[in-house]
Amino acid sequence: MVALSWSNVPDSLSYTSTVTALEEAGGTVEILEQIKSEDLDYTEDNKLINAADKHGFLDEKAAELVKKNSWHHSNVEEVLKGIDRVVVPGGWDISPTLYRNVQGWHGIEDDSDFCPERDVSDYILIDYCLDNDIPLLTICRGMQMLSVVSGGEMTQDIARYFEQLGKKYNDEHRDPAKKTFASHPVNVTKDSLLYRITGKEVIDNVPSWHHQAVISVEGTPLDVVGTYDTNGVEMIEAVENKKLRFCLGVQFHPEISVAKVAAQSEDADKYTDYDTSLSFFKALLKDTLTK
Repeated sequence: MVALSWSNVPDSLSYTSTVTALEEAGGTVEILEQIKSEDLDYTEDNKLINAADKHGFLDEKAAELVKKNSWHHSNVEEVLKGIDRVVVPGGWDISPTLYRNVQGWHGIEDDSDFCPERDVSDYILIDYCLDNDIPLLTICRGMQMLSVVSGGEMTQDIARYFEQLGKKYNDEHRDPAKKTFASHPVNVTKDSLLYRITGKEVIDNVPSWHHQAVISVEGTPLDVVGTYDTNGVEMIEAVENKKLRFCLGVQFHPEISVAKVAAQSEDADKYTDYDTSLSFFKALLKDTLTK
């Protein structure tokens, strides 16, 4: 059974499109309940108590508890009963207190959507899947959280990162008006799960919508297997843990391409073709992944 991680915004386009993509691939989708840390306090409606800072993200004390005890102090085993593969889709920004390179608030008012409850839930879920070799596909925010859990380095804002590097950024990774998905190619490493899934050295026109990014996975169990040269900066577009049966993270949104074709959207042909996009979900659902 394939499961989709719990979300605070289950009606969001990325979330509903992931359900569509899994169903198009022949899957029956289970929506997971919220995973909670036993080290933190929650209200009756599962909101965290005294664990968020004034900007809305997980405070440092709570983040350290989650990183220290993770799934060992949680309800994740009960939530994942009967589940043998997991998808973690896109969503809001990740609390920078969970980063290996812990940071404060980025100060950008227009990009201040945080959900500490989902951060805790996703962090514990991914860590559990890694430790127990549960097949895992992570998308956009999901790939970022996979990298955070694995010890990767993040930037909270690509434009500021480019400014620090002295490079020009032309919003290649997100439509500045936030009305549609940007698109760009992804270069694929041949010796990778990503290549075996798609059969492509270059995936054209991937749907992209993010301003945070993974900037390094050096020293972690992850390998970079997909990149996009953005004005001289190799941006990470896909990572995988080759020691596990199936552990793939993509920064782009294959589910959007699938859902747009399924809905016969007018702009469907602007993005990656249906078969390539669907191949991610078909690969995760293969019977050969079952223990």
